[in-house]
Amino acid sequence: MARVTVEDCLRQVENRFALVHLAVRRVLQLRKGAAPLIDAPKNKEVVVALREIAAGKIRPDNILEMEGLDDLSLEAPLEGTAGSTTPEIQEVVQEASQGDAAASEGEMRVVNEEDAGADSDES
Repeated sequence: MARVTVEDCLRQVENRFALVHLAVRRVLQLRKGAAPLIDAPKNKEVVVALREIAAGKIRPDNILEMEGLDDLSLEAPLEGTAGSTTPEIQEVVQEASQGDAAASEGEMRVVNEEDAGADSDES
């Protein structure tokens, strides 16, 4: 199966910030036992979530339906439960950032080369 890319996911979600939030929420659902909506038995939850988003099966407007919750679930968690998902979210973000380390370095080099070109033009 081909790799899932950020561009594939951004066709379904309006921006990267929304994509991260959507993916993290779906990963947490998968880790709590939600059934995957695509067939990817050897993929980690992060990859499955991104594949579901790229396929259009998970969207910002249906993510709460996947949990069987209503809009009230977006309110602040009850006292004593706020810290329960923080380590899970940190773990998901860390896994995703490790997988994209090479891509991030490449993006940084491009930005630095553009900045270097802009500086030489100003001289």
